Amino acid sequence: MPRMARRTSLTHVDPKGAARMVDVSAKPETARSATARGFVALSAEALRLVRANALKKGDVVATARLAGIAATKRTADLIPLCHPLRIDGVRVDVVPTRGGVAVTAEVTARDRTGVEMEALTAVAVACLTVYDMVKAVDRGASIRAVEVVAKAGGASGPWRRAGR
Repeated sequence: MPRMARRTSLTHVDPKGAARMVDVSAKPETARSATARGFVALSAEALRLVRANALKKGDVVATARLAGIAATKRTADLIPLCHPLRIDGVRVDVVPTRGGVAVTAEVTARDRTGVEMEALTAVAVACLTVYDMVKAVDRGASIRAVEVVAKAGGASGPWRRAGR
């Protein structure tokens, strides 16, 4: 299937400049996937507590993972112009690593529009959950680099962030 030409205008505004939800009813359903990632920078002490599962609020890794999964399913409720999608699969990995906690989300669906926003929402909410759970012991915690790293499906074909 040939690739579509790159769009040069915004799709979510009408000719008068008002926001609108794009009509995707004529698009075919295809397999879609997207991967996003983010990072929560933590102090050494906060990271030690996360790794030891010793925070008063509980298991940061498990809680953030579940928050990311739940958020994926609520994306259309949170982002006004997103279509509700039938999500086929969600995987959220929350990994304590050097300097903080790395979060990656992979989302799949068979639908008429992509799942990048669902993957980004999963990562953002999982990162927010980590922040919420450590903020009492690390006021300097910060969320960094929430970004899509790959997508596949649809007329525009696969895409991967350069250097990743």
